[in-house]
Amino acid sequence: MSYRIKADESVADAIRRIAREQIDKAVDEIVDPDLDNHKSVHQVRKRCKKLRGLLRLVRPELGDDYDRENAWYRDTARELSYVRDAQSMVETFDELMEHYIDQIDQKAFNTVSEGLVDRRQQIAREDVALQTQLDETVSRLREGRGRVAAWTLNDAGFDAIRGGTKKTYARGVQAMETAYKKPSTRRFHEWRKRAKYHGYHMRLLRNIWEAPLKARCDEVDALSDLLGDDHDLAILRKTLVDSAVDSAGEFGEAVLRQTLLGLIAQRQVELRTKANSLGARIFAEKPKRLVKRLSHYWDAWKNTADVAEQGLHRPDLVSH
Repeated sequence: MSYRIKADESVADAIRRIAREQIDKAVDEIVDPDLDNHKSVHQVRKRCKKLRGLLRLVRPELGDDYDRENAWYRDTARELSYVRDAQSMVETFDELMEHYIDQIDQKAFNTVSEGLVDRRQQIAREDVALQTQLDETVSRLREGRGRVAAWTLNDAGFDAIRGGTKKTYARGVQAMETAYKKPSTRRFHEWRKRAKYHGYHMRLLRNIWEAPLKARCDEVDALSDLLGDDHDLAILRKTLVDSAVDSAGEFGEAVLRQTLLGLIAQRQVELRTKANSLGARIFAEKPKRLVKRLSHYWDAWKNTADVAEQGLHRPDLVSH
């Protein structure tokens, strides 16, 4: 089974199957003794995002169920975000140092590195509290799974996903335009979320035409990585600014922090420039046109599957 709609199942059956699979995988990744708690957090947050992407695909069909379920998985992931943020800041700092390795003396920034690692270790020392949180997450996931069967879903073929696909893509187009017209951390993060949801939809529909939709998924993933790195740098920047209580705070002297803030700003310009070029291609089509194109792919896919199924029951079409 996979995060894709299959030709031999209705949209309603596919949505319920995929939802249950993602929930089951999230629970398994929490209780898996081979995964440490921090890895489990990363996986569970990813599953919740995929579930929210799935819900958005059939948003008009779900009606009132959508608001409840979307909030449920949003809050489930949010309650674990503090763990991921601490780890992410260490990784972001290390990647920044690596990117500018030929331009800086990395040893000069050891104080910053040590401060970020200390923060991460503080979270690790609170592992008992984290385990309790993960246990509560398992309960939430299982409770959510029990509601899947009652979701309001009508099997109307592509029409069941037309509205959700179009709305999500249109919001991605608008979010990109807004981010570059009035740049801010919040607006670029909003664009990333819209891009990721569009990417989830392309993954769910990938079977309708494997090659072009795989390529589109890959490009959306690349865009999400660029915007994700940008957001991580924004969080690191805020951490450094908030820590500047005195001239020699948690992350070293003020001049060191200012140098690092300059590197962060420079790197964000690079990332946003690349994201603009890639995003302009991904979001080039009008929403109505994109959805129409996908609907034609869908029809051809379903028709091909029907012909293949009919052939299995026609002895005269089977070669000997």
